[in-house]
Amino acid sequence: MSLAASANHPCLSVVKRPLVAIIGINDATETTDYLMPYGILKRADVADVMTVATQPGPMTLFPALSVEPDATVAAFDARHPQGADYVIVPAMSRDDDPAVLEWIRRQSAKGAIVIGICAGAKVVGASGLLDGKRATTHWYSVGELRDRHPSIRYVADRRFVVDQGVATTTGITASMPMMLTLIEAIAGRQKAEAVATELGLTGWDARHASAAFKFTRPFALTAIRSTLAFWDHEQMGLELTPGMDEVSLALVADAWSRTYRSRAVTVSGTNEAITSRNGIRFLPDQVAASWPSERRIASFEHQPPVEALDQTLRNIADRYGTGTKDFVAMQLEYPKQGASQ
Repeated sequence: MSLAASANHPCLSVVKRPLVAIIGINDATETTDYLMPYGILKRADVADVMTVATQPGPMTLFPALSVEPDATVAAFDARHPQGADYVIVPAMSRDDDPAVLEWIRRQSAKGAIVIGICAGAKVVGASGLLDGKRATTHWYSVGELRDRHPSIRYVADRRFVVDQGVATTTGITASMPMMLTLIEAIAGRQKAEAVATELGLTGWDARHASAAFKFTRPFALTAIRSTLAFWDHEQMGLELTPGMDEVSLALVADAWSRTYRSRAVTVSGTNEAITSRNGIRFLPDQVAASWPSERRIASFEHQPPVEALDQTLRNIADRYGTGTKDFVAMQLEYPKQGASQ
């Protein structure tokens, strides 16, 4: 497989009904990085998509949600000895997990295109696959990535960068345009436009205002104030229902859990896994028949994912103030609202 470039943005190679593997460690793989690519690609139905973990058992995502992955890396390798066509690498609590790094290298050697989502670029960088290549990452991790890997050529003002079989993106929400670009490469512009409309997006090119996302005094002060207000931290109940959209669920749970004032807690009337729209099995944090209405996350069942995120940010502003809303949007590197700070 190879990479091609158009006049406006890099484009990923086309393969027939490709196999996509999304890899994570069982503890603290980033919630939206792991779930959003899966939900978008499954929604498009242009590839076979599998969630993969390094070890057996459930995955505790960060900052919210627990899931049962489709397979371990060992099971995936046994089932698909030829390897994946694309490997998606989310941010993880450990950038240097030996099992992840070795598996990514093996998949790349078999011909997989590796896509580092957000600070997943640090994991890809630790594998050696970014050496000498152009790349980007979450704004907060740019300095660290460049210090650790001086040969990487950082590219500003691009939400995603593709170079020699490896792609990287900026912060968390950038997996939307990255996945739509992949869908376009696999199945054409019309399919990508249809999926974008379902998501609530009107476009998905790579343009980005990198300078709008940086460590600022308001950002730091909000983090400090929210952390110190430990007596005011809330558990916000989020009901799991069969068939719910995993992209919206990930965005909403992630946003509420990044306020430093609250954490999304998934609730169900049963302790059994609840299966989402496209087959992710979510494990509830608590078994409860009800949750206090004043601490219940509003339903987003009938909203496209982008609208669900926008509404969540408005709800956060109503509850904790505009500063906290901006603080969350900056963490998500969300250009629609993040540039106001």
